[in-house]
Amino acid sequence: MSGAEQPGDLTTAAALVSFRRRLNAWYRQHARPLPWRETSDPYSIWVSEIMLQQTTVAAVIPFYHRFLTRFPTVRQLADASEEEVLQYWEGLGYYSRGRNLRKAAIEIVNQFDGEFPRAVADLERLPGIGRYTAGAIRSFAFDLPAPIVEANTQRLYARLIGLDGDVASASGKSTLWSFAERLQPKKSAGKLNQALMELGAQVCTVSNPRCEQCPVPMHCQAFATGRQETIPTRKARPQLTHLVEATCAIHRDDRFLVRLRQPDERWAGLWDFPRFELSALKYEDRSTQRRIHKLIRECEESLRQELAVSVTQGELVHELKHGVTRYAIRLFCLTWELEGPTNIPGDRFSWKTLTELETTPMPVTGRKFVSWLKRRKNRVP
Repeated sequence: MSGAEQPGDLTTAAALVSFRRRLNAWYRQHARPLPWRETSDPYSIWVSEIMLQQTTVAAVIPFYHRFLTRFPTVRQLADASEEEVLQYWEGLGYYSRGRNLRKAAIEIVNQFDGEFPRAVADLERLPGIGRYTAGAIRSFAFDLPAPIVEANTQRLYARLIGLDGDVASASGKSTLWSFAERLQPKKSAGKLNQALMELGAQVCTVSNPRCEQCPVPMHCQAFATGRQETIPTRKARPQLTHLVEATCAIHRDDRFLVRLRQPDERWAGLWDFPRFELSALKYEDRSTQRRIHKLIRECEESLRQELAVSVTQGELVHELKHGVTRYAIRLFCLTWELEGPTNIPGDRFSWKTLTELETTPMPVTGRKFVSWLKRRKNRVP
């Protein structure tokens, strides 16, 4: 081992050259063939980076192709309605990402004549683009130096430099971003950043890192001191909050009442059946007949008070369990028939057929309930 390759040493120019050379050689052999790596189009790269936030690579790929088929350029995305963008975002979750994508597209068209800016500062001023995403676009699309720190590289950097303590603290973030800056080459910055992310994702994993497959163990302080499993310090997972809710499919002839979720709510901008949080049941309660009657009575009262509608006797027809961020939700699905006239405001509510709901942007649970209602309708002789 040469003097430039002492354990954990990445402070000299020679060590950085060795690190980059070894990492790039490994990446050429082991890089996954991902669709956004086959283009230098900043628009396509930006779409992929936004989709990959909080979402796995495998889940993103079909959405990425579908979205770019419908919105192949930033101008076409800017011209689309928010509802249509959310329809093509449906199933990815964290819907503010889709809304910000459209807002940023409009700004790129209006402020930059449809051309993506190259400066990190200009990119960061766009809705939904933070420091990491700006660096990713600049390096991947334009091959210009820009440090990146995201979940995989954060873990990799912490191990390389043996960073103890909280990587999410102000001092931890500052240290990691400074280190990422030091790693940047003058040329082929995009390829190196992709290699760093790939190494973190495929080898330097959260648990049981595959150090025997790592191309740069001689530059890793955590490996040199046997601390791969304890760096970075792991935070305890936040406890889940359990909620019990009901979603109510109110129908009038062949149309169902749906409500536009408001900006301060989960799934803002999507349509959903009226939904209420319940106090009659606990998350772990068994659905006895007595509790079901209590649930239905509570829903009827909520419908009368919040929507001022009169409905026939409700029926519990389905039950779903799902998670949203730190919430575990038990969702009771009920059907009702509208009784008499209604004065429901048209700006936040709409009556739609099941066929129309197929092309209406909805949360995953709403979409599952629509599918169940269609199956039931098809079973009726």
